[in-house]
Amino acid sequence: MEPFDPRSEPGEGTAPAPSPADPPAIPVANPMATPAAYPPAPVPTGDLAAPVPAPTGLPPAPDVPPAQPGVPAPMSYSPPSDAPTEWQRQTWGAPPPATPETWFEPVVPAPAAAAPPRRGTSVGMIFLTAVLAAVLASSGTYAAIRASGGLDRPAAAAVSTSAPGTNVNQPVTVDEQSATISAAAKVGPAVVRIVTQGTDPNDATATSGIGSGVIFDSHGWILTNHHVVANTNSLTVQLKDGRQFTGTIYGIDTLTDLAVVKVDATGLPTAPLGDSSSIKVGELAIAIGSPLGTYSNSVTAGIISATGRSIDTDTGSINNLIQTDAAINPGNSGGPLVDALGDVVGINTAVASNAQGIGFSIPINIAKPIMQQAIAGQPLARPWIGIRYQTIDLQLQQQLKLPVAQGAYVSGGQDTSGAAQPAVVAGSPADKAGVKDGDIVTSIEGQAIDGEHPLDAVLTQFAPGRTVTLGINRGGKTLELQLTLGTRPTNP
Repeated sequence: MEPFDPRSEPGEGTAPAPSPADPPAIPVANPMATPAAYPPAPVPTGDLAAPVPAPTGLPPAPDVPPAQPGVPAPMSYSPPSDAPTEWQRQTWGAPPPATPETWFEPVVPAPAAAAPPRRGTSVGMIFLTAVLAAVLASSGTYAAIRASGGLDRPAAAAVSTSAPGTNVNQPVTVDEQSATISAAAKVGPAVVRIVTQGTDPNDATATSGIGSGVIFDSHGWILTNHHVVANTNSLTVQLKDGRQFTGTIYGIDTLTDLAVVKVDATGLPTAPLGDSSSIKVGELAIAIGSPLGTYSNSVTAGIISATGRSIDTDTGSINNLIQTDAAINPGNSGGPLVDALGDVVGINTAVASNAQGIGFSIPINIAKPIMQQAIAGQPLARPWIGIRYQTIDLQLQQQLKLPVAQGAYVSGGQDTSGAAQPAVVAGSPADKAGVKDGDIVTSIEGQAIDGEHPLDAVLTQFAPGRTVTLGINRGGKTLELQLTLGTRPTNP
């Protein structure tokens, strides 16, 4: 049993007073006392029935008188010279003995009494137990959060604010808000308002309209929607800083609802272009434009709701669109859809008229080829192979018992009037290459055709006139065909 150290618990250096039921207190030898003043307690012998207490701070005993005749001489004790005290052992450098069971002197055997509780040890054990419990609890919490993926998520940026006259800091999450602010400041100066004047082709009446666009090259190149500039006689392009320019239509996209407008200016602000193939459903989406033709450079925010959507418009179907719930209103058409980094990932083009919060944007990757053609001074042209097809999914595979689970199934169909249309257009690049009705196009130039990479989206990566390799599955057998891409006609 180790000696109690009063330093282990402040204020606990005095032992509690014994209760009346306790046995008589046994004096404690002070190991720091001077040996000459406090000799060791004598060991009781003979008929001595009670312990002889060691002197504790009393004055020296008086001289013992000489022995009287007939009176027995008193017993005397003196410490043996070869048994130094504890203080002497420490002073002389002798190795200390093993810690004794108790610091009390030997006494006549007596009934053992319960020792008072050692508060220092109890408090220490309680503290150690609490620390171990906290460590185990925090380890379990860490493992749970790690398993849930919580540690892999980026931490939200926060700032501390305090109300006037107080010292309490309150964290405020600003990551999404600050991203929207930053994106609007980054792209906003390159978003333009396009005012059009034209003639209705049906009744020759004068028309006017307002849409949006985005400057992608500082030498006056602007990307917008086809339907914004269709049937117009004049274009006026208005910048956020108040400048106005007369615009001309450089070209119309035959694949999607896109057009390129040119103004005679240099040094214009431009918007950075992102990669629409890397966007994820659920991420931040920001739409900038001139809704209703009045509220120029309005900013709305939402999320990417879906990708790969298809819609039917007055001019035909458009595929591989981005769906968003960011508000897109009349006048927003042609404006950019921006991600959290402030990069343009789409061009806003349409909304669902019978619903709310359903808007569509053309992925910027589909627009990049014609943007590059415009800057190079080339006419806008899209590649064309001349087939009708269905993208294979699990339902189509099971229904037709197809040998593969992905690809483009070449099959005929009907036009808007219900007339039958062939699977392979006569005289088309596909017809010349040997593509047949019922074939499955599985790849183009090694790029697999699937739900993430539909056929028409993969084709936009190549320029007309290039020869590509088609991977074909015909009746369960694999073959390759060489095909030279043609130019997509206005009404294929």
